[in-house]
Amino acid sequence: MKIIVGGNGKMGSLIRQTAIEQGHQVLANIDAHCLGQLAGLEKADMIIDFSHRDNLDWIIDYVEKNHCALVYGTTGLDEAQKARLTKLSENYPVFYSANYSYGVAVFEEILRVAVPLLKDRYDMELVETHHNQKQDAPSGTAKALLEIMNPEGEFKEVYGRQGMVGARQKEIGVHALRGGTEAGEHTVHFFGDNESITLTHHATNRQIFVNGALQAAQWLEGKPAGMYNMKDLFE
Repeated sequence: MKIIVGGNGKMGSLIRQTAIEQGHQVLANIDAHCLGQLAGLEKADMIIDFSHRDNLDWIIDYVEKNHCALVYGTTGLDEAQKARLTKLSENYPVFYSANYSYGVAVFEEILRVAVPLLKDRYDMELVETHHNQKQDAPSGTAKALLEIMNPEGEFKEVYGRQGMVGARQKEIGVHALRGGTEAGEHTVHFFGDNESITLTHHATNRQIFVNGALQAAQWLEGKPAGMYNMKDLFE
């Protein structure tokens, strides 16, 4: 495929390197501040973006003008930006996920089974850890896990605790840790009477996300318009 990669950071560089190793042609790495590079480029089959939500405007514009597909993994989107992605998928194939790890996809399926069995008898807490350069908190993956843990909004979502918070209510605590070069760890705790259950996914480097994104891009090639995710990829 002919690919344009959003961003020139660590993820963008790793996507470029891995895509070339897999035999794809990377036309350019593009950021919002260097859109002049788009002029004269060959038409891309696919845009892959894990950079920053500020790049969403030019990405949507490019997809609409060039009728290409989009693999999107940038987190921290506001509701309006999510709505724009959904609108785009009405006419173009869009693959959107907060996390492109196969292990996380399995983790989510385990949670879908575990939460209904445990939520009424166990207290639930969610902890995520990422490197010290991550911009958003909690992570997009943590938000996706939280949607599985609290699909009907029956629990109050408490983001960190401080001061005289009193006894625990019907709530889920959400905690974000930042430090070092951590690629990403997500842990769900179920605390019961005299016992606990802990589920954890730990990523040791960003390569797993890059591999998943390129697998998604190959899967998406030739698909009709629609919004796709990791569940579609692994079914």
